[in-house]
Amino acid sequence: MPASEVMDIRDLKPVFTQEQIATRVRELASEIDGVYGDEPLVVVCVLKGAAIFFSDLIRNLHNKNLELDFVRLSSYGRESTSSKHVIFNKDVEIDICDKHVLIVEDIVDSGHSMCFLLGQFAARRVRSLRLATLVDKGERREMDVALDFVGFTLKKGFIVGYGLDYDERYRSLPGIYEITPE
Repeated sequence: MPASEVMDIRDLKPVFTQEQIATRVRELASEIDGVYGDEPLVVVCVLKGAAIFFSDLIRNLHNKNLELDFVRLSSYGRESTSSKHVIFNKDVEIDICDKHVLIVEDIVDSGHSMCFLLGQFAARRVRSLRLATLVDKGERREMDVALDFVGFTLKKGFIVGYGLDYDERYRSLPGIYEITPE
């Protein structure tokens, strides 16, 4: 499928419905609340893919001491596989030294991006550092990454929707679907 073409949604295979995602996000928020309580917490969204998950997740957290920030990494470009070269496009603006930090990511597959980001943040002497991901996709895992809060586990397949994209398309779909990029 050329990048300029858009696949009809009927050609996408449903993987996780909007309802399944909403339920799991509430469960994850409860797990996170159980770990942090009302401890001050910096929640960091990895743009662009995690933006929708991040928004829903923080609205379900009960912690009144949240600070929110954003980072942007890239390693895919216009491809469907990681280049293994991570570019740090946008850093956090909050000083995270001696703070609890929760990174919110859309999907962890090869692990290169998250190993890079975890290393960057650990070097800043954070109090604690944890990772929440909507999807753990170990099919192509090349780097050992500790995932503290996992929404769903997926064995294989290229997925889009709920923030996940293919060539910047399909992010706004309410569910998650499998696509076959060509």
